[in-house]
Amino acid sequence: MEFDKLEVPDEGQRVEVLDEDADEFEVPDHPIVPILYGDGIGTDVGPAAQKVLTAAAQETGRDVSWMRVYAGESAREKYDENLPQDTVDAIKEFRIALKGPLTTPVGAGFRSLNVALRKRLDTYANVRPTYHLDGVPSPVTRPEQMDMVNFRENTEDVYAGIEWEEGTDEVEKVREFVEDEMGFDETIHDGAVGIGIKPITEFGTKRLVRRAIDYALEHDRDSVTLVHKGNIMKFTEGQFRDWGYEVAVEEYGDEVITEDTLWEERDGEQPDDAVVVNDRIADNMLQQILTRTENYDVLAMPNLNGDYLSDACGAQIGGLGIAPGANFGNALCLAEPVHGSAPKYAGQDKVNPSAIILSGVLLYEYMGWNDAAQLVKDAVEETISSKMVTYDLHRQIEGGEKLATSEYADEIVKNIEKLA
Repeated sequence: MEFDKLEVPDEGQRVEVLDEDADEFEVPDHPIVPILYGDGIGTDVGPAAQKVLTAAAQETGRDVSWMRVYAGESAREKYDENLPQDTVDAIKEFRIALKGPLTTPVGAGFRSLNVALRKRLDTYANVRPTYHLDGVPSPVTRPEQMDMVNFRENTEDVYAGIEWEEGTDEVEKVREFVEDEMGFDETIHDGAVGIGIKPITEFGTKRLVRRAIDYALEHDRDSVTLVHKGNIMKFTEGQFRDWGYEVAVEEYGDEVITEDTLWEERDGEQPDDAVVVNDRIADNMLQQILTRTENYDVLAMPNLNGDYLSDACGAQIGGLGIAPGANFGNALCLAEPVHGSAPKYAGQDKVNPSAIILSGVLLYEYMGWNDAAQLVKDAVEETISSKMVTYDLHRQIEGGEKLATSEYADEIVKNIEKLA
């Protein structure tokens, strides 16, 4: 494929897709990987991650040819638009990519570029593992109990972007339809109103829950919890719950058992080789992750719940500066940190790049480079536990050494070389 304003590296090969529907692919030992630094602090943390991940690849007998792609501010400078087709096409072409944070304005302005990119790539599963690294300060007394993997549906719910602005002809037309045609004539208050639609589909729900259960089975996890607000939103989030249970019961046989069946037929005794599927109300789950942290393994949620819950989980292990994430489609992975672009710190070489580096760990695991992934994770933990940290952690650690973003990346590379 030819790109308008992008340069494809001379070295490196493309991922070979064997079966897109089955998520089967083959990664060469020297792949081309698109990298999108992003906005704000992305220009600091992106190069840091690139340096660390390259070092881990080379220490395990491989290499990476990084291909710069653009969105947000950098794309406006190069293409005069926020999300050029070149960027979307490059990620689709090479199947694996790493991106930094992109700025989304509140209220007015363009819609979220992160959401737009996920939808155009159909990366329907946003996966955020949350685990504590030794040495990271935490607001809870036992952060090591947190070891959850959040599967957030990535393409629908209120994030679908089906909404109308107050004062427009369109919103008044929708209000009239809802009130006059659908009978909700005493529900919407008089005066200005903004209206949005919350689609939850069987297709979107089942492929997300299926991926969560597959992950639990492949990684020897004990449970998958469907997190919803179905007691109030019965026909959207309640349906998410019901469709999730349908996947568990109809598609997995003895590999999966529901919580009800576990207690009705087995007195709560879980089979060693089965995953338990249960469900929890979303607001209660925000309490459960604090009070019964060890009881939960994999969470599967609609889009908005997943956004809230994954951030709450991240707080327990030291904050979003540590929290990694990745978006998965069929034979496609776009890894990205959970945090935002923090523009006031841009270009200061001071922020913590751990989240995007650990997002690279998810990318490497998806590629089958588990040894390189573990090497990166171990080196990050070794660096932090030795109190060689960026300013955000330094101010919470007694006797630590404060490093710039680039210096912190260099220290991780040293530990990669030492641990390899």
